[in-house]
Amino acid sequence: MTEEILRVQTNTAGSGSAAPIAVEVTRGGMVESFHRVIAAVADASGSLRHAWGDAGRLVYGRSAIKPLQAIPFVESGAADAYGLADRHISLSCASHSGETMHTETVDAWLSQLGLGNDDLECGNQMPSHEPTAHAMIRKGENACRIHNNCSGKHCGFLSTAKHLGEPTRGYTSADHPVQQRLIRICEELGGEDLSATPRGIDGCGIPVFGMSLKAMAVAMARMADPAELSAKRREAILRIRKAVAAEPLMIAGTGRFGSLVLQQLGERILLKTGAEGVYTAALPELGLGIALKVDDGNGRASTVALGWILTQLGVLKQADRDALANQLTVPITNWEGVGCGVIRPAPDLSL
Repeated sequence: MTEEILRVQTNTAGSGSAAPIAVEVTRGGMVESFHRVIAAVADASGSLRHAWGDAGRLVYGRSAIKPLQAIPFVESGAADAYGLADRHISLSCASHSGETMHTETVDAWLSQLGLGNDDLECGNQMPSHEPTAHAMIRKGENACRIHNNCSGKHCGFLSTAKHLGEPTRGYTSADHPVQQRLIRICEELGGEDLSATPRGIDGCGIPVFGMSLKAMAVAMARMADPAELSAKRREAILRIRKAVAAEPLMIAGTGRFGSLVLQQLGERILLKTGAEGVYTAALPELGLGIALKVDDGNGRASTVALGWILTQLGVLKQADRDALANQLTVPITNWEGVGCGVIRPAPDLSL
């Protein structure tokens, strides 16, 4: 692509302003599409370090807050009580692709709890990993709840409920202790009262609640730097970070951005995607948390925007950028494999 690309005007105004155009999609000599993104970078003290757009805007965290939702599973002692390993903890944070490594682990985990597919309340979902889905179709197999991308998280919920003597039926209800704990975790780590924020239902059936982007970034910063938290919570967070780094394919899957970044960076990062263009990250070396939301909900922009922020913060070294080059600026090809354009950060972005 040449530098003489016809572009739209990019608004890079900072905190409190409209979301800037952060990601461009080019084709030939023109920007064909673009995505506006709001983002917040915060530290564990609760201070906002950088922002695009209105960091105080309420968003649904969706699956991007799964690492926060995994804390009670570890902190309660449930993971230890059932002898669960790093792969289970990573899977409890996952939006997995439904590959065999995911579904076999979920199936065995449920058996270990004395439960089965019907005890999951996440709904049936075909694997997003195309080779796995195609193989199932050829065999005439139907998707079940174990294939749901959130089934690992739900196993974490069921493990916690069973360990604490709570009902396993109805664990997705807003008034169930499992869900009440999740809201408290987000309030405590994000430093924000969530009692009156909007409510909804996630794709996997659990409640979702409005949370400011800043609070989400602060919560992730406290996962990056849990020094001021209780010893029990700090231990749980460190264990989650270690498990995800040790089992990067469990949190997403083959060829997925999150798994690829984790494979490259290891314990230098904890990151998680969510539906509708949400992404979060915890950066232990910097003690910072990131939360971003693509205004139009397109996930292709969330990965590119996060990659740009990680580059600007110095998290991605040259070797990392080289290894992840096709994730940071994503090539667009036609059905013949001919290059047509790229998905890239807007050239005049700044933190």
